[in-house]
Amino acid sequence: MNNKKITTITIGVILFYLCLLMAWHLYEPSGNFTELQPGADHRPAGHIRKADDVLIGEFFMQDASTQVSSKLKGEWPCFRGIHHDNQTTKSSEMKWMEGDFEEMWSVETGEGHAAPVISEGRVYVLDYDEQLSSDALRCIDLQTGKQLWRRWYRVTMKRNHGFSRTIPAISQGMIVTIGPEGHVMCCDKITGEMHWSIDMKKRFGTEIPFWYTGQCPLIDNDMLVLAPAGKDTLMVGIDVQTGKTLWGTPNTVEFKMSHSSVIPMMLSGTLTYVYVGVGGVCGVSAEEGSRGQLLWSTDDWQPSVVAPSPMQISQNQVFLVAGYGAGGALLQVDKSGASWNAVIKDDYKANEGMSSEQQTPINYQGTLITILPKDGGGMRERLAMYSPSNLHNPIWTSAADERFGLGPYMVIDDKLFAFKEDGELYMYQLNTKSMKLLRKQRIMEEGIDAWGPLAYADGMLIVRDSKTIKCLKIASNSQL
Repeated sequence: MNNKKITTITIGVILFYLCLLMAWHLYEPSGNFTELQPGADHRPAGHIRKADDVLIGEFFMQDASTQVSSKLKGEWPCFRGIHHDNQTTKSSEMKWMEGDFEEMWSVETGEGHAAPVISEGRVYVLDYDEQLSSDALRCIDLQTGKQLWRRWYRVTMKRNHGFSRTIPAISQGMIVTIGPEGHVMCCDKITGEMHWSIDMKKRFGTEIPFWYTGQCPLIDNDMLVLAPAGKDTLMVGIDVQTGKTLWGTPNTVEFKMSHSSVIPMMLSGTLTYVYVGVGGVCGVSAEEGSRGQLLWSTDDWQPSVVAPSPMQISQNQVFLVAGYGAGGALLQVDKSGASWNAVIKDDYKANEGMSSEQQTPINYQGTLITILPKDGGGMRERLAMYSPSNLHNPIWTSAADERFGLGPYMVIDDKLFAFKEDGELYMYQLNTKSMKLLRKQRIMEEGIDAWGPLAYADGMLIVRDSKTIKCLKIASNSQL
């Protein structure tokens, strides 16, 4: 084939495909289209919203009857229990179970570390559903594990060591939650009916911490206390029944929100809300006549990341701990007339004394109990007991093979329950000079990141890892 023929064929092929391309652009398959009007496909009207327009609590589903056993009256109504000290008692009629604790039920969750509260036979836990991109409050029957209802709302997030981290608070028939992105929701604890909500980012200009919200709501005498630590507002009081703002503390100290929670204390004879924010520590009056007034603050101790909450150890001393090398500190708060003085009396690294990375320590009959952090030297991740008069040398530590990582712990009567982060439960006998291991039991076969705090009521202990919640029967009552 000569060059002239090749050129002719090539030009012909090019012209053929050009004609096809022009025909494809000019061809109109039908001229009888019908324009669809909104609603013609019979879809619900829906909501027109911006990307950040979260409709808190917009969805609700009742899965079963809300009636539960009337014999269950136990309460674990908020973060660290009724007295904010992570301690409780079982009734005198109840006896500790012999042998392994029985698993009552198990519930799968989205990835997270949010822990439950318990009230009158119902368990409430905040959860995140990745498939629905939704933050959900779930109500579960304490005896059966059956979900009674859930209320949820869409909020898109990316996984960052899970999602949900906070514990709800219950008071006067209401339950209040704080979602991972700072969305506050108040519902009826029985029916799940929505009452009111607050978006802390929009209302207060709150900057949500890197690992999402860790602050748990505090309800004090039917008043919700929050520390939004926003542009203008450090702390605020909200009427639980109505959602109305009762008072606000100006953020003159310019703190930002941490993962720590507000804890009520009686310091130097004054009821005080104590908060550790990013930037320092402060005390706000909880007294009737001056509620919301900033009493004192200090920026002499300000770790970049704070998860544990402050813990009172005497009438004028507060113990502070934080992870990532921050260690521990002793804060002394004194009042002289109308003047307040807050001074850091001791400040040390994690390997130099009592400290904690994530869980808040327990003050048990004048002794302090903690799990030392990963950077705590040779005693890292062990349970340890200290005297408030000597924060540098422990009275007692658990054995070398009893290391708990970031796992939670709580006291019931004179028993300490500690949960390893891999899902193994330990039970210790306590006194003020020692701890004795009574038993241990594998709860999660392949437990991962069991960091969520424990909850107890009516002889049942609730534990969780990052994706599963389990209820264990640890004490029995023949009357139930």
